[in-house]
Amino acid sequence: MAFGTRIGLACGAALAGVVAVAALVQPAETVDVQILAINDFHGALEAASGGTGQIGGVEAGGMEYLAAHLARLEAANPNTVFVSAGDNIGATPLLSSLFHDEITVEALDLAGLQVSALGNHDLDEGWWELYRMQRGGCHPLDGCQDGTPYGGAAFTYLAANVTLDPRRADPASLARAGIQGSDPRPLLPSSVVREIDGVRVGFIGVILQDAPGVTLASSIRGLTFLPEAEAANAAARALGDEGVRAIVLLMHQGGDRSGADVNGCDGISRDLVDLVTSLSREIDAVVSGHSHQAYNCTIDGKLVTSAAANGRLVTDIDLRIRRSDGEVVDRSARNLVVTRDVERDRRQTALLEHYRPFARAVSGRIVGSIAASLTREPNAAGESVLGDVVADALLDAAMRAPGARPDLAIWNPGGIRADLTAGSGRGPAPVSYEAVFSVLPFGNELVVKSISGEALLQTLEQQFGAPGAGRVRIMQVSEGFTYAYDLSRPIGQRVDRASVRLRGDPIVPTRQYRLATSNYLWDGGDGLRALGAATDAMLVGTDHDIFADYFSRQSSPVPPGPQNRIRRLDTR
Repeated sequence: MAFGTRIGLACGAALAGVVAVAALVQPAETVDVQILAINDFHGALEAASGGTGQIGGVEAGGMEYLAAHLARLEAANPNTVFVSAGDNIGATPLLSSLFHDEITVEALDLAGLQVSALGNHDLDEGWWELYRMQRGGCHPLDGCQDGTPYGGAAFTYLAANVTLDPRRADPASLARAGIQGSDPRPLLPSSVVREIDGVRVGFIGVILQDAPGVTLASSIRGLTFLPEAEAANAAARALGDEGVRAIVLLMHQGGDRSGADVNGCDGISRDLVDLVTSLSREIDAVVSGHSHQAYNCTIDGKLVTSAAANGRLVTDIDLRIRRSDGEVVDRSARNLVVTRDVERDRRQTALLEHYRPFARAVSGRIVGSIAASLTREPNAAGESVLGDVVADALLDAAMRAPGARPDLAIWNPGGIRADLTAGSGRGPAPVSYEAVFSVLPFGNELVVKSISGEALLQTLEQQFGAPGAGRVRIMQVSEGFTYAYDLSRPIGQRVDRASVRLRGDPIVPTRQYRLATSNYLWDGGDGLRALGAATDAMLVGTDHDIFADYFSRQSSPVPPGPQNRIRRLDTR
């Protein structure tokens, strides 16, 4: 063999080796991106008992356990983004609420939350307070109660369908938010892009358009809420113009369902299906919330998920994205139970232990006792034993208020956020102020007003909404007030007017009645617009303080409510 030939062969072999090594280090044609999602966390920092602390009979939730599950999932795939579909704060237990939910934001930061949709409860203390939660700084009235600075959220809130018009906002709120000028503007960014191992993923956030119907009017003054699909599709087009092809919608809107499988969509409500179908084909996955339901399926070619509420589930979404053009070529999802059989996250434990001493003096006070567990689980008519007790407590407080002269009390079921559990011991179970606060965490004001019998009847009808308006919300009513309804009848005619009775007497449309309920409902919350005609307002007090006082004044343990005030005629 000639010398030149030997050199040629040697060079060829060396070149082949280089090519082989290059092939080994060549990036894969696709990237597997893992998106971990929660929704409606509501400051559920501590492991809860009762129904709020279980999924399918399994004890679940608690920030220490949620963070541990998140860390385990992220360790399996470093290409991970942790997201939320909103309601991270608001309607929170006492440990979070006492500190204006700063502790919840800090806990979510520790867990690595990166992006969140805006939820209606994120606005409970006002849009200007949400700005503080995002940016940081001590509370203007209470300061930094734990003695350390509050640095703000490391994660980004998104809301593609909310605009702020300073001309309609309260000047004090503009000053607190540092807003200057009078031109309308987006309240928050519409979207954000994250680059993950060389591919880009766009995240869009939207809130339900009906947020004004479930939020205190004073908290959203100056805001306009646009249709969810319209705003999401516009944001998707804008991301497409930037070359982003993998798009995830974080949507604080969701659907009801009748199925129990957390990884199914059987029995999903038609309104959610219609909404998802109206979304752009450019959107690959929809992380939804608001309805506190668990589901996971494909609708109109899009993954659609929801992880119940209170951190009891985490959704693991896997997107396979092609490097060459950024398109999603495969997708899957699963809802995983946040079990308590794992080692707790030590950083979360340390955070909770830092705050607990500041809250203990308030939270541990025993206010009374219960004879058995009081739960929010409704019967076929939508009435719960806890709802009965709440309505009775509010009526009792109004009756003791000089000059209030109430005839009845009603309370919205969405305002009752946790069960009161008796545990497994014998005899009366003590009830702490913290437990009472968890039931009614909003700090809504109980107000008594005069309302006509006709307006009261219309209010009962408005529980069922307008055609296509979504969920039915059966108001919980006080002792002595009874009625029946039939869901098979047309909307607007579902209440059997002859059945509506106050202490056995029929409601007279032309007579005036004194109704005790929350400032939230008086402002038209939950679509009860007929209450807007009421007059002669009298403030009684704050919901959770009234409820705690009711327990304190009972000479014997408070028994479960009878669930005999509301009847549903179409189930007989």
